[in-house]
Amino acid sequence: MKRYITSLVFGLMSIAMVAGCSSDDKGSDKPVEPEKTNPVAIEKTNSTKIYMHYMPWFETNESSADKKWGYHWTMANKNPNNVGANGRREIASYYYPLIGPYHSGDKNVIENHLLLMKYSGIDGILIDWYGTYDVNDYGMIKENTDQLIEMLDKVGLEYAIVYEDRFLTNVVNAGKAISVTGAAKTDLAYVEKNYFFDANYIKINGKPLLMNFGPIVLQTPAEWTNVFNTLTAKPTFLTLWDHSSMAGENASGEYAWVYKDNSYLTNFYTNTKPKLSVAMGSAYPGFKDFYAAGGGGAAIGWTIEHNNGVTLDETLTLAKNANVNYLQLITWNDFGEGTMIEPTVEFGYSFIEKIKTFAGVKNTESVFPDISKLYDLRVQKKGNVEIQKKLDQAFNYFVSMQPAKAKQVISEIK
Repeated sequence: MKRYITSLVFGLMSIAMVAGCSSDDKGSDKPVEPEKTNPVAIEKTNSTKIYMHYMPWFETNESSADKKWGYHWTMANKNPNNVGANGRREIASYYYPLIGPYHSGDKNVIENHLLLMKYSGIDGILIDWYGTYDVNDYGMIKENTDQLIEMLDKVGLEYAIVYEDRFLTNVVNAGKAISVTGAAKTDLAYVEKNYFFDANYIKINGKPLLMNFGPIVLQTPAEWTNVFNTLTAKPTFLTLWDHSSMAGENASGEYAWVYKDNSYLTNFYTNTKPKLSVAMGSAYPGFKDFYAAGGGGAAIGWTIEHNNGVTLDETLTLAKNANVNYLQLITWNDFGEGTMIEPTVEFGYSFIEKIKTFAGVKNTESVFPDISKLYDLRVQKKGNVEIQKKLDQAFNYFVSMQPAKAKQVISEIK
């Protein structure tokens, strides 16, 4: 983790202002610079590495160049510009994010998400990544990913890439690359150069973790060998469950996902996990896709009911009983498939409270509403430099595990 040098707060007046922030919205001549503090790891009793699968693909009419909402909020027939009597926008999901639909590259959104995860006992995030090519929305996803990674280190969380090779054919068809393997080489060369050597990039068995959602397009060991030959740092490479044969000896193991019912997880832990060098389990709150309702294609064809958190409890228990070293939570924010663990209007903070309990977080203080309040104030006081400096201080207190001080700063802002 990069170290941030604690800055000195000069002058008795500045010290007083940091200790007791004014609630007056009127900016002073010179806003006080927030005290910087190093990120501190949360204390927990569960040694399992807990990672969150994360989608950086959301776009709003304010963030996009063409002033249109992104596909993942609209699918084919929803218009978030339509606001209902309940104040909620029309989005392509059966569930509604507590902070409303957002842009994945918004620093306030990223701050909110990562702080909630940190206090849930989550160690890092697994970023669903489409590559480097400017085809469809892949370029936007890459930009959002880089914004996300920039803040991860400040919060004190790890990360790794989940590579989507399914879109390589689209890159070739768009004339951006000569072959799917050539495109994959370009993508992974970028990952190695820009991510693998980060201090907070996830390492397993001393090697950078690389996951693949599939394989879907590169389906032979020879293709993966060809792609990996260009990498200096050979990764710990995990495929989707039952797909490692497609990568051959390039694969270090597999990770579980979500499918139909919990029996598939039980089978993975009982029959597949013992055969793998590296096995990553999964836990999820439910599954209910919006594809048919949103005109985004045929429905997946099966549903796993959320049952007010029972499904999440069951899958977390399966992971605990299987004694997994690594657990992937599915997902933070795939609203289109209804697997979101992110706080929603429907479920509140209940899912992350369950994660917090599973992780054995020692700090039982309630902080999630205060982290949401921080986000609300970021938005409400967008143009107020002094207030934003105070909110920066609250953020610094949160990441250094001083939530009481963070709450105090927030409470003094009206």
